[in-house]
Amino acid sequence: MPSSQTPSIAGTALDPTALRPDLDDAEIVRIAPAELHAKLAALRAEGFSMLLDIGGVDYLGREPRFDVVYHLLALPTAAATVAEIGRPRRLRLLVGVPEDATELPSAIRLWPSADWAEREIFDLFGIRFTGHPDLRRIQMPVDWVGYPLRKDYPLRGPAREATPRPPFALKSNVPAGTPPSGKVAAALQKQIARARGQQSAPAGEGEKT
Repeated sequence: MPSSQTPSIAGTALDPTALRPDLDDAEIVRIAPAELHAKLAALRAEGFSMLLDIGGVDYLGREPRFDVVYHLLALPTAAATVAEIGRPRRLRLLVGVPEDATELPSAIRLWPSADWAEREIFDLFGIRFTGHPDLRRIQMPVDWVGYPLRKDYPLRGPAREATPRPPFALKSNVPAGTPPSGKVAAALQKQIARARGQQSAPAGEGEKT
């Protein structure tokens, strides 16, 4: 994949795949989403009989934001030497997916092994695969909010991120990585209990008259 096709801002490549060295045993091809179904069918007919994996990547700040990556393998179908068997044809197919159109055709009809891989990408990145017979979450609970492998996903999760953090007293006295003890631990416990009580109490309760 030529790096000249990769845009950059302030000298920083927005597509890190352009900075990787070429693979000596694999061809790397990038296509548009509209070309995906026809390209996959052509590769299947060409002899790429094995879909090794499908993965997702979030390049936050790049357009298109996401990449869906297909790893394909073409094993010899006729008599072959040991060297030929040991170095089968490999192909890495990259598809850029824009943030406002996170949808691709499913590859299940070509490779049934795409089933769980597509579900995982949907679960963790929010990219849908049209034609998938059972597209639902596979790792996160069914009622989970958001997509955890997106770069802008809250570190504590959406529910806990919406909860205000109490201002911990005396935390400057605790060395990094050392659990608090003694008076510091007692002060933290009191502040946590006080903050929880304020959050759970109805409006006006506890106010002095």
